[in-house]
Amino acid sequence: MTAEAALALPVLVLLGTALVWALMAAAAQIQCVDAARAGARAEARQEPRAAAEAVTRQVAPDGATVGFRREGDLVRVVVEAPAPGPGPLGLTLRAEAVALAEETVGVGV
Repeated sequence: MTAEAALALPVLVLLGTALVWALMAAAAQIQCVDAARAGARAEARQEPRAAAEAVTRQVAPDGATVGFRREGDLVRVVVEAPAPGPGPLGLTLRAEAVALAEETVGVGV
């Protein structure tokens, strides 16, 4: 009985640690998605770039990089952030959002 417990306990601790890391990574991914959406909405409303970037960084996880791009009538925002956790498990989380610029709505109708 003791030998089985000695083998099972480290496996359970490792499994629990992996689950916690996965939940933290999922939460950071959701933050990236929310940040990209908020930035795209702000940029589509033609808020100043500094204000749109501030909103995006406020919602994004720590250490995130933010990129804005205009493609015709569309505004594209990309947010990338490192996943929380130890170095060997270093994933880069990425989210992208696209919005139609408001000044183009109803033009050419």
